[in-house]
Amino acid sequence: MLYLDHAATSPVRPEVLDAMRPYLTGVFGNPSSHHTAGEAAASALDDARVRVARVLGLRTGDVVFTAGGTEANNLAVKGITLAALETGKRHLVISPIEHESILESAAYLRRFHGVEVTMLPVDDAGRIAPDALASAIRDDTALISVGHANNEVGTVQDATALASVARASRVPLHLDAVQSAGWLPLAGLGADAVSIAGHKLGAPKGIGALAVRGRIPLEPVLHGGGQERGRRSGTENVAGAVALATALEVAESEREVLAPRVAATTARFISLVLSGIPEASLTGDPANRLPGTASFTFAGTSGESVLLELERRGIISSSGSACAAGSDDPSHVLLACGVPPGVAQTSVRFTFGREALPDGAPERLAELVTNSVHAARG
Repeated sequence: MLYLDHAATSPVRPEVLDAMRPYLTGVFGNPSSHHTAGEAAASALDDARVRVARVLGLRTGDVVFTAGGTEANNLAVKGITLAALETGKRHLVISPIEHESILESAAYLRRFHGVEVTMLPVDDAGRIAPDALASAIRDDTALISVGHANNEVGTVQDATALASVARASRVPLHLDAVQSAGWLPLAGLGADAVSIAGHKLGAPKGIGALAVRGRIPLEPVLHGGGQERGRRSGTENVAGAVALATALEVAESEREVLAPRVAATTARFISLVLSGIPEASLTGDPANRLPGTASFTFAGTSGESVLLELERRGIISSSGSACAAGSDDPSHVLLACGVPPGVAQTSVRFTFGREALPDGAPERLAELVTNSVHAARG
């Protein structure tokens, strides 16, 4: 079986398991406890925070550990916007291609707090123009929140240009870097807040982080004992934090070598699929995309039928975001990019991991995809 759904989740790396094991066994103390066992856990948590901050290019105190990317995005969008309400700022800027955790957080703020939400336009590749962002910003804008790289089509935004616009207007910029972490450099982009998730990097599910600059007011979403400097209450997941730091460091150390290699494999696969299946259309930016993401529509087929045929042939892939699994609705990302609903429902996404594939793998995979599309068409 060939697993090509790494955008949904990735396997836990052996070195990550080794790093976190002591904090699941002998060093199990509560890091808030004032005794030897608690202090040992607190020391590991502090070290993990330092390591995550270093890769993200932010300060150690900026890092807030969460239960994953969805919580990190909720904390960023809700926490920063709610804090800004006290200063009279009640305007939020996002785009229509964001992850559901961003879209639903914005919807909550609109319904229950009267926040006005502006949706930035995107082009047919899912790109946000800096000029469009500049035009959307108002005097009462509390936050701009955009995905660094899209989880469905892989389009990478020009984060540096967007950050420059935000900085000129003195509006905080939050980047959802759940998909880009480990594939793209994150330090120096100029964002004020960055979300990441461990299970996209080779850490277990259930750990993530929001790094938010200390000067940005942040209203907690979870209330309780005041852990994480009062920004996120709840007993910290020490083993998870160690796992996240280890996975992030390993991915960053490999990135400059692995990202171009995976990108070359993906590009070869895309070329073969497009040349072998006349009805195939690549979605997302053909150039500025995540190294391992190849997303297509196959007009005249059923995307779900193609997925079933692929799995019969030993290929695991998906039709888009795992967070929207079970929905028959066409992808909101593709609709925002101007893809007709009927065509959007034929989408299939392949996301490669960091492991090396054997020679000839793109050719063999493209052949299996072609056969699966033909079989799905009947």
